[in-house]
Amino acid sequence: MPWLQLRVDTSRELAEKIEDALLFAGAVSVTLQDNADQPILEPGLGETPLWEETRITGLFDAEVDTAVAEAKAASFLCELLPNARWEQLEDKDWEREWMSHYKPIQCGDNLWICPSWCEPPEPDAVNLLLDPGLAFGTGTHPTTFLCLQWLAQQDLAGKSVIDFGCGSGILGIGALLLGAERAVGTDIDPQALIASRDNAQRNGLDPDRFPVYLPEQMPQEAVDIMLANILAGPLVELAPQLTALTRIGGRLCLSGILASQAEAVKAAYRQWIDFDEDGQREDWVRLSGTRTR
Repeated sequence: MPWLQLRVDTSRELAEKIEDALLFAGAVSVTLQDNADQPILEPGLGETPLWEETRITGLFDAEVDTAVAEAKAASFLCELLPNARWEQLEDKDWEREWMSHYKPIQCGDNLWICPSWCEPPEPDAVNLLLDPGLAFGTGTHPTTFLCLQWLAQQDLAGKSVIDFGCGSGILGIGALLLGAERAVGTDIDPQALIASRDNAQRNGLDPDRFPVYLPEQMPQEAVDIMLANILAGPLVELAPQLTALTRIGGRLCLSGILASQAEAVKAAYRQWIDFDEDGQREDWVRLSGTRTR
């Protein structure tokens, strides 16, 4: 089905009002995008921040009368739409289109993340099959990549693992495929637990090797490897718990941390953890170390 889209370049202050105006004019959906390469990396609790310069795109049926739609939007705003332009949206097989953007990702010498519809580039490598879904973690985000890269460098044979904030289960599953004996996943989102179970099954893992729990239901047994790819604030708050769940001599890998936040996170763990050299990709940092105390 063909579509038309109306694009409006505006400011943060006007964005919400223009979004409402496009919906009033008959848009079936509205998207907001950064229009000046201004990343928003970690919003505060309860915040829904927008960019200083925002591009708003309203999607309309191709049969829409564009003049009437613009007039309706203008009547809602009590002024003309600023910097507005109509574009025809190419008709595509959108189910196939989004799939084309996901390619296998090499995270280590012997570790690849592969969408299920792609042939593994190296069939003899460890190939973790993972499709984009509702839970965070496909290997494309720098924080996930950094953790997978670290895992690929570890000797995991026979080790026990916790994937804290498991999302899609990608880290726990990766650890098992790389030789860990057992992994436990935990997440506050029930949807993440479903995704983790589904992805473990997709990779041929026995459910008993990767049980997943809500945090209050998770066993409190210390493990050899603690993985936590969440955010800096929760990592600081959870430092005593995550450390207690890591045995003496065990290894800990933390991510979801901006470079500017690394020292604050380290300070919360330093009484227990001897840290390695940081890993960094773009603006994100991975912290790893050994529990010695």
